[in-house]
Amino acid sequence: MPFTKVPEYSAKHPKPADITYEYGTAGFRTIGENLESTVFRVGLLAALRSQSKQGQVIGVMITASHNHERDNGVKLIDPLGEMLQQSWEAYCSKLANAASDADVQSVLEEVARAEKIDTSIKAKVAYARDTRPSGPLLQGALEDGLEALNVEATNYGIISTPQLHYIVRCLNTAGTRAAYGEPTETGYNAKYGSAYLRLVEGKEKPTTLHIDAANGVGAPQVRKLAESINSPYFNIEVHNHDTETLGKLNIDCGADYVKSNQRQPAGVTLIPGGRYCSFDGDADRIVFYYADEAGRFHLLDGDKIATLVATSASVQTAYANGSSTSFIKDSLKLPTVFAKTGVKHLHHEAEKMAIGVYFEANGHGTVLFNPSAVTALTNATPTSPAQADAIERLWALRDLINESVGDAMSDMLLVETILICKQWTLADWDQAYTDLPSRLLKVVVNDRSVFQTTNAEQTLTSPAGLQDVVDSIVAKFPKGRSFVRPSGTEDAVRVYAEAATRHDCDQLAYTVAGAVFDKAGGRGERPAEFL
Repeated sequence: MPFTKVPEYSAKHPKPADITYEYGTAGFRTIGENLESTVFRVGLLAALRSQSKQGQVIGVMITASHNHERDNGVKLIDPLGEMLQQSWEAYCSKLANAASDADVQSVLEEVARAEKIDTSIKAKVAYARDTRPSGPLLQGALEDGLEALNVEATNYGIISTPQLHYIVRCLNTAGTRAAYGEPTETGYNAKYGSAYLRLVEGKEKPTTLHIDAANGVGAPQVRKLAESINSPYFNIEVHNHDTETLGKLNIDCGADYVKSNQRQPAGVTLIPGGRYCSFDGDADRIVFYYADEAGRFHLLDGDKIATLVATSASVQTAYANGSSTSFIKDSLKLPTVFAKTGVKHLHHEAEKMAIGVYFEANGHGTVLFNPSAVTALTNATPTSPAQADAIERLWALRDLINESVGDAMSDMLLVETILICKQWTLADWDQAYTDLPSRLLKVVVNDRSVFQTTNAEQTLTSPAGLQDVVDSIVAKFPKGRSFVRPSGTEDAVRVYAEAATRHDCDQLAYTVAGAVFDKAGGRGERPAEFL
């Protein structure tokens, strides 16, 4: 039997008895030292997923993105570099929570039967990790899982999450008409770097771009990208690049810090006229920012990026600022679709469009070219030099974009290309529209499962009557908007609000949060009244 070795290997990585694991949008996430058994079991499931895909390569990434370095996580990557198929998330959770070593084997057998998997197929897995101190321990657990099922596995070392997504897609498309590139770090840098130069050479050279790398894996990787490009068109200075000192990863720096605190990261001094951006710890998010002549901070987040790169359509979550949605619809005259919060939902909606642009406000997103759009581009016959140049530039634009997943480095090059071609400063870009003031609060509750939503998570269907209360509060504020959605990882709900002024926005947010606390089982300290 193919799973007979599993209990023996599983015994080396016992599951903590008091922890329940759940595979979410970003995979598993928790304190690194509590993930050993889970990562081992993810290795087992990666083997089955590969066999279910007739031996295509499945990716396993060990990372916790923008979280503190004490945390870690693990996620599976499907054959085209996309997120794991949603129906398999339940298998991940069930296997992670199997109580005994024998139960682990039983769950694997159950998945194999349910999916009608031919376990004689040779499984293939590509894996990597970020710079977290718990990475080596978890990598060892993963390798035990892969060895238990005799997987053909390749370790790609310490790289960014988007680089592994890219590599998986390259491996599975090699030798086909959809070949995506060379499945190595060098191939990644060559593909995106050369596409960038094809688009910007001959334009006016940009000033220095200051990059806050969150003291994460993006620091060494963006430097390697710069070495590959080797051109004054990519003039960068990397800040927060210490990946060796414990306690620095994502602390007071990185895209999440900048977005949440609306200020520059530690270690970066904003100079008016300067150009700045921040990655998160595993380099799949990016936000831009600058200081005006008065020294005031201005953020250009995922909403702003979406409006900059929108070409035929845009997908947003409910967290998208209302001003960005209005700008896309009214000024760009483009259709806008709302999806549930989480990259996997955005990605699936964008796939339905000829050219789909999706970005979360946090700076995670990309552009997808539908096969019909690629076919049209392939079959296009230019009738003039200008048309030939336009077609070539579209191909270069597609080569510049990591279609498999949001990618801070690829998105950075995309934004740089547009700004260089338009000869825009960050302030010029910022003038397209002005964000409404917004606020995001957390309310701890006894049971988040009682909160049910519809309309892309913008409308509560349960608890009964609470949405009517929210609507009555919102109606009192000019340009007011607010919604409540349950957290995916803890017994809490998120309250989002925006309004015409900062004062109104904060009052709206705290009033809704107070109503949620009072009427839906709030726990701990009630959200403070806003004065």
